[in-house]
Amino acid sequence: MNLPHDSAIKHVTGESVYINDIPADERLLLGKVVYSPHAHARILRIDYEEALKVKGVHAILTARDIPGENQMGPVIHDEPCLAEEEVTFIGQAVALIAAENEDAAQQAASFVKVEYQPLEAILDLETAMEKNTRIEVERKIERGDADAVLSHAPHVIRGKLRTGAQEHWYLETQSALAVSGEGREMMIHASSQNPAETQAVVAEVLGIPKNEVEVEVRRMGGGFGGKETQGNHVAAWAALLANATKCPVKIHLFRDDDQVMTGKRHRFLSKYEIGFDDNGLILAYKVELNADAGAAADLSLAILSRAMLHAENAYYIPDILIRGNAWKTNHPSNTAFRGFGGPQGMAVIENAIDRIARFLKKDAAEIRLLNFYRNDHNNLAPYGQEVKNNHLHMMYDKLIGSSEYFKRREEIVRFNREHEFYKKGLALTPVKFGISFTTAFLNQAGALVNLYTDGTVLVNHGGTEMGQGLHTKILRIAAAELGVGTGQVRVNATNTSKVPNTSATAASSGSDLNGMAVKNAIDILKSRLAEVSVAEFKKKTKDDRSRKENILFHNNVVSDKENPDRTIAFPDLLKIAYLKQVSLSSTGFYKTPGISFDKEKGQGTPFYYYAFGMAVSEVVIDTLTGMHRLLRTDIVHDVGDSLNEGIDRGQVEGGFIQGVGWCTTEEMKWDSTGHQITHSPDTYKIPTVNDIPADFRVEILKDVPNPGTIRQSKAVGEPPFMLSFSVWLAIKDAISAVGNHETEPDFTLPATYEVILLSSEKLKKRIG
Repeated sequence: MNLPHDSAIKHVTGESVYINDIPADERLLLGKVVYSPHAHARILRIDYEEALKVKGVHAILTARDIPGENQMGPVIHDEPCLAEEEVTFIGQAVALIAAENEDAAQQAASFVKVEYQPLEAILDLETAMEKNTRIEVERKIERGDADAVLSHAPHVIRGKLRTGAQEHWYLETQSALAVSGEGREMMIHASSQNPAETQAVVAEVLGIPKNEVEVEVRRMGGGFGGKETQGNHVAAWAALLANATKCPVKIHLFRDDDQVMTGKRHRFLSKYEIGFDDNGLILAYKVELNADAGAAADLSLAILSRAMLHAENAYYIPDILIRGNAWKTNHPSNTAFRGFGGPQGMAVIENAIDRIARFLKKDAAEIRLLNFYRNDHNNLAPYGQEVKNNHLHMMYDKLIGSSEYFKRREEIVRFNREHEFYKKGLALTPVKFGISFTTAFLNQAGALVNLYTDGTVLVNHGGTEMGQGLHTKILRIAAAELGVGTGQVRVNATNTSKVPNTSATAASSGSDLNGMAVKNAIDILKSRLAEVSVAEFKKKTKDDRSRKENILFHNNVVSDKENPDRTIAFPDLLKIAYLKQVSLSSTGFYKTPGISFDKEKGQGTPFYYYAFGMAVSEVVIDTLTGMHRLLRTDIVHDVGDSLNEGIDRGQVEGGFIQGVGWCTTEEMKWDSTGHQITHSPDTYKIPTVNDIPADFRVEILKDVPNPGTIRQSKAVGEPPFMLSFSVWLAIKDAISAVGNHETEPDFTLPATYEVILLSSEKLKKRIG
């Protein structure tokens, strides 16, 4: 069933309620954050006496006013809620203001005087590595003896690759509304992917137990990982101000402030060696992944872990050594972003394979095919997990044919021969992406399902809706499992008082985990209702042939499959059950089975299954300006049995385009003092309609059910992001054509117009 997004009409009509739309009483105050202008400095003095005199200002808070613990680090407590003795990045919160209007808040902020003593700042990975600011000991995943094989390999290529940061650029900036209640109670309306963690952080800074804090998330205006941990920040700040003033307080960050204050996708500096034979078969691979964590750990270690677990992408490599380090710098704490380290790990191997193909003068697609995981003994990942239900070869054959890859390759060679300044490029890239939280205990979810005597259903679950269509999928799951119409089912706002102790909606596992938890609750309810049905059928007939296990729920009726003439309308059954004092409410729970990973040994089964995808992209570049255009993209993607093909297709298309942004236009720059130069929409370039392929063909792989998951589906949120490497490497292919594919181009990620132009110019000089 292809249901429209449950909020589609509300979005179009403006009825959808976000944080800024939630009504509050006339006492509502606006929160303002005063943050550090220094990347690293000692705080000598904070003076806000004049600021307090501004009309309309109700409170100004600093670290000494926090009643609980001055911490909001989600994993390691290394991230203060408000800076106390020193600041460690530009944008770090130093003081909070609650005022009646924005003008008063702005004026008060200008009167807050903070005296700083600047200290040396670490602003790049090389300096961090030189000063040894490693967060934790180096991690390692190893199989065989890569060094020994590399020493005897017929060919070895060595190199470095820089992959850039990326701004989440959710349409709704970081926002929260805090409302104090009776006693110590605090209600938080949050734009958070992780309401249970938001609850924990707010309770901690206020110094109260979790049962005094209720967090509700109706929807977010986008998240992409940026609100997995950092949505907690504004919630904690708003809660502190609401607690101090006993008035509702809303914080909604201005776009520029949001970009200055929040963490990004981690920049990586990666070093690699790859050994291969004359055919392009990879014999050994060594890679060192270095991540810029920013000023605090946040989720950097988990992100690094996933980067390492995806360092080989879709390729079986017999001898491999993957090393990973996360380094502290004086930038905002970098955080989760769609792909969660996977893109940074995969980019290195994809670039290395591209180099192998150029070295051997072969087509890179053929090198990829030669090295794909197979369904024989060459199907173990470097960490020991079996790569099951591998669709890579099927997708390759399908995509090579449907995209007319080799025919177009010949046409591109001809085009490039005939055009001096315009060059075309073509690339095919695959994705093998593991699905599950790599922190094993997070693979759990809860639900609460209520049935009402009019036949309607209210579903509560722990996942959050950020535009990705999770609630629509859950609605469809509930309706299908109960055998009722989708119009009878409503999915409620996510609330910590309904479903406690939930994991973040992240790791592409929102539907997998919460869908199964909802099914578990419904299975319990169906078991109760089946007993009622059997009793009713026996009461109406003279025999007792009805059995609980034969009861079917379908088409809004309950029937006996052995005696199809015996039926009860679903609403009627609920009324009967109520009169018989049978509970029509149940919690549900699910934990992913068979997940374990020993990070010390670098071995285990970190993923429940893998999702696969593949893309072919064609670009044209202008070597005189560096401009590129994306001419055509063909995608085949694996979602198992789709829960909602329209939503899944949207995720594939949207994820791909967001990846194209990271790979091409989204360049993030800082000056020598750590100030972000690209902190606003006019300087930071997210993809526009002009970046969508002129010819965009997306195919959902059919007849590939995924056993053991909710309705045999697969996750779809993150894997399509990495399909954008086809665009990145098509650009490289086009640049390479400037030098007749004889010389490796200078290349980084993102491949901006500047990178394309300078790289092309260098090749022109070499052949000139």
